[in-house]
Amino acid sequence: MVAIIKTGYSLQRSFYYNENKIGQGDAQCIMAGNYPKDLADLNHMQRLNMLLKTAKLNDNVKRNSVHISLNFDPSEKLSKDQLTQIAGVYMDKIGFKDQPFLVYEHYDTGHQHIHIVSVKVRPDGTRIETNNIGRNESEKARKQIEMDFNLVKAEAHKRQVFELKPVNVSKAQYGKSQTKQAISNVLNTVLNSYKYTSIAELNAVLRQYNVFADTGSKESRINKNNGLVYRILDERGRPVGVPIKASDFHFNPGLKYLSARFALNETAWLPHKAKVKNAINLVLMGASKPDLQGLATALDKQGIKVVLRQNESGIIYGITYVDHRTKSVFNGSSLGKQYSANAIQERCRPAGLTQASHQEKAQHQANRKVNHESKPFKRQDQIASFEPNSGGSNGQNEMLDSLLDPVKDDSSLPFALRRKKKRKQKNISNHL
Repeated sequence: MVAIIKTGYSLQRSFYYNENKIGQGDAQCIMAGNYPKDLADLNHMQRLNMLLKTAKLNDNVKRNSVHISLNFDPSEKLSKDQLTQIAGVYMDKIGFKDQPFLVYEHYDTGHQHIHIVSVKVRPDGTRIETNNIGRNESEKARKQIEMDFNLVKAEAHKRQVFELKPVNVSKAQYGKSQTKQAISNVLNTVLNSYKYTSIAELNAVLRQYNVFADTGSKESRINKNNGLVYRILDERGRPVGVPIKASDFHFNPGLKYLSARFALNETAWLPHKAKVKNAINLVLMGASKPDLQGLATALDKQGIKVVLRQNESGIIYGITYVDHRTKSVFNGSSLGKQYSANAIQERCRPAGLTQASHQEKAQHQANRKVNHESKPFKRQDQIASFEPNSGGSNGQNEMLDSLLDPVKDDSSLPFALRRKKKRKQKNISNHL
């Protein structure tokens, strides 16, 4: 079992996320814990009002919403009674025993899971502290529930290599619910796992799974309102299907959420920069320099994906490196000038040029440089004497004389170098 806890400022958002799932036929409310009536006797407004009235007991608790998901192994098929028992035990062990809470079973993924919505204010008006609740209380509760209900242990999954597959465009582009679920699966894996510091770096990862975070053009309404939508991309990288607003997802991966991730990742990916730089340098070392595609292929074998940004004319204006092993994303310029798009293209062999031709060209340039550096410096008034038929040996002799003779300079000596003349003292004899 895997437990995910999220807190927020809006009970309504968490509540209606699950209620809308019911309207779409993707969920069912299966439990109302600590409510004065049975679930069958409650309408959706009564379910919400109980949570809102409890939260109103302490207006100082601004982040009063708790939204929990309990996820089970795909091989497990639990009954509704088992799911409600697990929910009750879990809420008891994390300190929410007396809190009103709603339990929803969702059917929109390939594994069985439930969502729990509750409030952080106790019936006596005191606050429930949730700092480190996931690491402490939730982990203990999860392990105990796995033993008591004979569930597949989460540690077994952590040892397995998880491979996130790109969105199946043909299945997802024709409906909002399918599109939203497909994007959600990718976001749940990427947003909290990878270390990125900008929208461009995030999109370098998302594009590999046919997803794109879109802030809109400068003149668009979404850009002016600091909004964000997520789109599905086809095989050519063009957006298809229905765009989904970030606020439509229950964890709301909008610009505010991403900005917080950017700040955290600024320090989180620092230890991994040297690894990516060394990998690039090793591929480009030596006489056999690869072209840009060869560099990308060599880095891909080391788990580093090279993502190029090109305009409509095919001109490369940006490069990003995605290290899937450390889950770190680096824009080329953030690694240093020599790892930017322009510098990498200069360091690589031009596309279409064979290795032998490249080496011959490099050798030719090196020879020209050596010949240029070996030529003596010539004054403008001496160039003609070295030209063919410019006087033969006499001209050369004159040139040698001019080079070997002392320099004649009629200019006056600088004042600082002038030696001061000593004044002769007059011998004045004092006659008595």
